[in-house]
Amino acid sequence: MAAERLFERSVCVQVRCQGCEERRLNVRVNIELLSISNPVHKKDLAVRLTDDTDPFFLYNLVISEEDFQSLKSQQGLLVDFSAFPQKFIDLLQQCIQEQNKDIPRFLLQLVSSAPVLDHTPVSLNVVETNPFKHLTHLSLKFLPGNDAEIKKFLASCLKCLKEDKIMLEEKLRKTEENLTRQLSYTQQSLSEKSRELDKLKNEWTSYTTALTNKHTQELTNEKERALQAQAQYQQQHEQQKKELENLHQKSVQQLQNRLSELEVINKDLTERRYKGDSTVRELKAKLSGIEDECQRTKQEVLSLRRENTTLDAECHEKEKLINQLQTRVAVLEQEIKDKDQLVIRTKEVLDATQEQKVILEESTEKKQSHIEKLETTIKSLSAELLKANEIIKKLQGDLKTLMSKLKLKNTVTIQQEKLLAEKEERLQKEQRELQETGQSLRMKEQEVCKLQEQLETTIQKLEESKQLLKTNENVITWLNKQLNEIQMAKKLETSAPTHGAVRSALSPHGLPDRPSFPSSGINHPLSPLYAFQNFAELAHNKNVQCNTQLSKINPCSSVQTVAAASSHPANKENGGNLGLESKYFKKKDDSIPLRGLSQNTLNSEYLKPYLPTKAQPSPKAAVTPASAYFPG
Repeated sequence: MAAERLFERSVCVQVRCQGCEERRLNVRVNIELLSISNPVHKKDLAVRLTDDTDPFFLYNLVISEEDFQSLKSQQGLLVDFSAFPQKFIDLLQQCIQEQNKDIPRFLLQLVSSAPVLDHTPVSLNVVETNPFKHLTHLSLKFLPGNDAEIKKFLASCLKCLKEDKIMLEEKLRKTEENLTRQLSYTQQSLSEKSRELDKLKNEWTSYTTALTNKHTQELTNEKERALQAQAQYQQQHEQQKKELENLHQKSVQQLQNRLSELEVINKDLTERRYKGDSTVRELKAKLSGIEDECQRTKQEVLSLRRENTTLDAECHEKEKLINQLQTRVAVLEQEIKDKDQLVIRTKEVLDATQEQKVILEESTEKKQSHIEKLETTIKSLSAELLKANEIIKKLQGDLKTLMSKLKLKNTVTIQQEKLLAEKEERLQKEQRELQETGQSLRMKEQEVCKLQEQLETTIQKLEESKQLLKTNENVITWLNKQLNEIQMAKKLETSAPTHGAVRSALSPHGLPDRPSFPSSGINHPLSPLYAFQNFAELAHNKNVQCNTQLSKINPCSSVQTVAAASSHPANKENGGNLGLESKYFKKKDDSIPLRGLSQNTLNSEYLKPYLPTKAQPSPKAAVTPASAYFPG
């Protein structure tokens, strides 16, 4: 007898019992095609219904070609026996696709005439719902399994579980050996590195002592040279002082000679002086008005800066809200690196602007000193002119004799007028340069303020990214703790006695014998089902749905482990699967792996009240050994 497995999946079924409310149940449907060659070659279709949470839930149905003909005539089927299994599988797949919807179009109904599903025949109906009525496409009658069939089914499940246990133990032994090798290697490398560090420390101390000795010798030599240079500079200073005194005496004599010449042209100079005074007063009045305007503009600039800072703060807050929703941990790391480079560049620009500011301040001080010197020379000239007026009153009698010499002196006055005009032009140029330097200073101050604001914004963004990283680490540590607590609860529940009286639960009746299933090996765990059922109820009370999966089993074996948790109707009322946001499970280079955790395990709203305030070192996620599920 050869068996070919066609379909095996867990399907949500609507259970209807007499005098009871409708309820939903996850039933595993197994469809096999049995080919019998002795004594006559024929094919039978075997369908088996089981429940992962109840090992004694077993219903069988065998359809031969003769039975199918009667079924075809009773229910008006249009397909042959060869095409019937595939059509039945297509109907089951449509029911699976529609089972998560609020109003499914296709659904499976398990109808029983008894008030409880307890060793009574049931019928499995494939129903299509439309706005007018419920259409039953197919109705199959199943008989409950007897003691021998249930024992055979449980034995096959236990065999699969033992094979899985052996594979897991081998895998655990290999991982332990690899870890011990890695530990020994790391210890050796650590000892070598510590030796190298000691050598480097000794070399560094010797090098520093040699450098200190060398620098002390160089300092003493430099001090001696500085003393010699100071003595030379003092001698040179005394010589220059004597030379300057001689030059000063000569210049005094020249000025006295020049006084006699200036007395003659006193009248013209007095008139020009009055004119110059009037122009100076006008210029001073203009200057005071310009300074008042400058102060007003400064106040306006300050008010505008304050408004700009408030607007920048508002914009920054809005950007924070947007960035908190869009940014991810990986992007934040790249941003931190870029911002470090930007901070370095801004610091360099700031240093350059400060140097330029110092240079401009020095140039303004020099120009102010030059202006002061010019003002002192004008004051001295005015005092000399007053003295010249007194002398002119005494020498009015001598004017008649000196009229002949006026022609020659007129040429001298014209030259001096030219000199005065040139000095006035120089004064105007210097005032323009002063204004230009003031404007450039203001521009530099504005640039410095902008750079400082950019620095502050970058620092704030850095702090926000660090806070986000801390919150992510807190969430990961909390999840690891929750996983450890759940696995400890599993161990405690599996350690409790789960062996019940199998024979007392079954009421043996005189049922007809059913054909045996040689390929009835099941690739899903059943012995710790009671522990998983209790765990599902505990997870529902906390609004947490946990899907435990055994992953990465040896690919050479044909056995795979699939743990399917029973879906509770309260999950639909709460709005579907509960889960964290996807950004907390993005893979990072330095992240801690979470083992056995699906992406829709916990809800972010449920996590908020339990989040720890400070970051704690994340413990390693403990993996429960396979021996915990099988105490015997």
